[in-house]
Parts: sequence; C-alpha cells; structure tokens
Amino acid sequence: MIRAKGKRVLFLMLAGLLILALAGCGAKPADQKTEDQKPQGQVQRLSIGTGGTGGTYYPYGGAMAGIINKYVPGVEATAEVTGASVENARLLDSNEAQLGLLMNDVVYKAFKGENPFEKAIELRTLFVMYPNVFHAVTLKDSSVKTMADLKGKKVSVGSPGSGTETMSKQVLEALGITYDQFQVQRLSFSENTEALKNKVIEVGLWSVGPPTSSIMDLATTHQIRILSFSKDELARVSEKFPYYTPTQIPAGTYKGVDQDVDVPSVWNSVMVHKNMSEDLAYKIVKAIFEHKDDLVQVYAGAKETTPENALKHSVTPLHPGAVKYFKEKGLTVPDKLLPPEMK
Repeated sequence: MIRAKGKRVLFLMLAGLLILALAGCGAKPADQKTEDQKPQGQVQRLSIGTGGTGGTYYPYGGAMAGIINKYVPGVEATAEVTGASVENARLLDSNEAQLGLLMNDVVYKAFKGENPFEKAIELRTLFVMYPNVFHAVTLKDSSVKTMADLKGKKVSVGSPGSGTETMSKQVLEALGITYDQFQVQRLSFSENTEALKNKVIEVGLWSVGPPTSSIMDLATTHQIRILSFSKDELARVSEKFPYYTPTQIPAGTYKGVDQDVDVPSVWNSVMVHKNMSEDLAYKIVKAIFEHKDDLVQVYAGAKETTPENALKHSVTPLHPGAVKYFKEKGLTVPDKLLPPEMK
C-alpha cells in the first residue's frame, strides 16, 4: 500500500510539472501583453473642464475628447461639466483638470493673480477656440430695450465661478451699472432659459459662442430680444477692458431676431498648467488641428480654431508643445508668446 501511494504521489508531481511546462510554452513575454492585459496605469487619463450643458463649451470639449481619444495613443480624455472659466482655472491649478476651456478675460486675471483669484496660476495656452459673444436676452414684450434699462430689474449675471459672470460684471462696470442697482440672480444658461420662460427674471446674460442651444430653445417657444449696444457703449467697454472687442450677432442667428445686434466679445482659449509635458501638449495640439473638421461638425464656430488665431489672440504664453507645433507649420511665434521656460 505504501509503495502504491508513493507511485500516486510521484505521478501527481510529474503531471503538475508537465502542466507548468506547457503553460510556460504558451505564455507571452511581459512586453507582448495585449492592450487589455496592460496595467491600468499605462493609460493616461485627462479631465477637460468645460461648462454647463446649455452652452458651447461642453459640446466643444466633448469633441476635443473624442479627437484625443482617437488620435493620441495611450490617453483617455473626458469632458466634465463645470462652472466654466473661473472654476476651470482653479481646477487646472489643483490638477483636478488637465485641460480647461476659459474666456480670455479670465485667463488674463488668473495668470496675473487678479480678483477673483488669490494668486497667480501658471497657465499656458494650447490654442484659442472662437470668440465668446455677450448676449443680454429678454422677452420681446419686456420693457427692457437698452442696457440702461437693467436698473431695478431681476437680472441673471451667470452661474457662480463662470466666465459669464466675470464678463457681466466688467461690461456693466464699464457702463456705470453696479450690482446694487438691480436684483442679482446667478443662474446657469439652461436655468436662464427656464427663468425667462417663467418670467422669474427679466434679463438673462450669456457669454457664449452663437448660436447657443439654450437661447435657441427659448426662441422656439417665446419671442425674444437681444439688447444691442450703442457705439459709445462699445467704445467704453473696449477702452476699460482691451481684451473685449466689438462684434455683431448677425440677423437670423436666433429665431425672431431679424436685425444685427452690436455687442462686446472676447476670445476663448484651451488652457493647461505649465507642468504638462511638452510631448503630450504637442500631440494634443497636433491631433486637434489635423482633425479640426470633427470640432466644426459639433460646433460651427470652431472654424475660428486656427493656428493663426492662436498667435493673434492668446493672452498668456503658449505651452512649449504648442510652440513646437506652430513652428513645424512654418509660423513665427511672437516673443511675447514664448514661455519663460523656453527663453
């Protein structure tokens, strides 16, 4: 019995060794693992700070994420709903977001450490997107017909931490209108629409690329008016805040708005922290410009997203990865846009 038991043990040992040997023959070397077998850490995840779902930042950021995911290997990007420009700058500073969509007035203030920022944030520009246009929207039967008529009314100046509120405050300041002269509401774009529909507010302010879905939604069910600025009002805004420039919302952009509307505008930029690697920034910029049609399909205003506009409208130094791409395209990068780390 003992001898038989020993044979069984020997047989089991030999069988085990054979199984291990066969497994070893079929195993792949570590460097030949399939993508599904690769450690999770090899995928670099990027968060893109956008804005609310009723504006243009969110779809634009979603299109960016799609391009990055498709054309930048080893990177997974996600567009996140945020409070927009001011919050996005803070998310970049804390590394809770790696790319952020910001209005250039907010970019300037964040870079300089001016109110509402407590300190300077070391931002770098990847590229500019399109101009944001100031919309002061009311219903057609409202008594509000000019910017001066805002006094004493219920007005939404934009959601807290948004570029809309920053622009609203500065534009109104240039016109001599202060928050204590009207009833302040701080609503998102989609909330503006509902509040105007229900006459909870009399005027909603937007800083956004036209046409934007939330105002289009309002115009499908209600007759609207977008307040036009006089030449003097536009001049006062640009004189006080040079990063705001006059523009027009063309007639027909929104249903029922049949005349051109004169308003201030400000460019938007895709920003990163200076700590992003040059290689990653370069690959992102290259992918975006080589597949810009994907952006334009989502938002027609993305046709303004060009290398030339980046060199013309950036208000902070470019990221070295962006500089590398623009120089490869044969463009001259102005000295003022070269970051300190490249000098």
